[in-house]
Amino acid sequence: MPAYGRWLSRNLPMLATDGHKRIGYAVGQNMFTPDNIDTTTLQRDDRPYAGWFFAEVSITSETGARLDTAALSVGIVGPWSAAEWTQKRWHETFGFQDPKGREHQLDNEPTLNLTIDRQWRYITPVTLGGFAADMTPHIGGALGNVFTYAAIGATFRFGQDLIDDFGGPPRLSPSLPGAAHFKPRDDFGWYLFAGVGGRAVARNIFLDGNSFGSSHNVDKKTLVGDAQAGLALIFPRFRITYTLVYRSKEFHTQDRGDRFGAISLTARF
Repeated sequence: MPAYGRWLSRNLPMLATDGHKRIGYAVGQNMFTPDNIDTTTLQRDDRPYAGWFFAEVSITSETGARLDTAALSVGIVGPWSAAEWTQKRWHETFGFQDPKGREHQLDNEPTLNLTIDRQWRYITPVTLGGFAADMTPHIGGALGNVFTYAAIGATFRFGQDLIDDFGGPPRLSPSLPGAAHFKPRDDFGWYLFAGVGGRAVARNIFLDGNSFGSSHNVDKKTLVGDAQAGLALIFPRFRITYTLVYRSKEFHTQDRGDRFGAISLTARF
């Protein structure tokens, strides 16, 4: 833990002072489009084109029964995020449809966001050939000009070696929380997981539009729910997980909720 990491662990909210601390780093690029990317016409009833490039530092504090996470990100929304370039190159490389409406994307805006989560571990042995089950309730929230929300939910797991990690794999925020690190006890472990969560959303720049000045925006929903299920396989050096996610409608003119999958590969060094 570098000196600034120790300073963050003392000053970021919701971190247990007596927990085992870890520091993490992330660089990400998110891109958002309406359903129809084959027109240059502004689609007023669908989500805006948007891109976000960010860097993030996170601190986790684990006490055994509880995992606290606080993440601080800085970045840029808008053309400077290079989302248009990335999306066009990706579609060109794999022969996908060329996105044609990026001139309507959100304007450049620097971003600063704080995300916090607290998870509790409750393990109940299941007398079925050494299997076990647990439930990990969580609370959390975010504050910033990208996302501002309060969240609550729980994750349920069934399998073997549940103690190897904490509550399941992480995904891009906003999402149900997980844990990036894992600590296998033997050569192989596995578990099935399912979770539900809800958010009360005060701010989502990718729906509300830019903070200053006018931009394309839609009428967002205040309450948004996620449901997810998946499988995790844990080896001595690797963990691989697949998650299937259903997200309720995020804005009033959205035709349906979103369904998507996420694959996560974690390696120990």
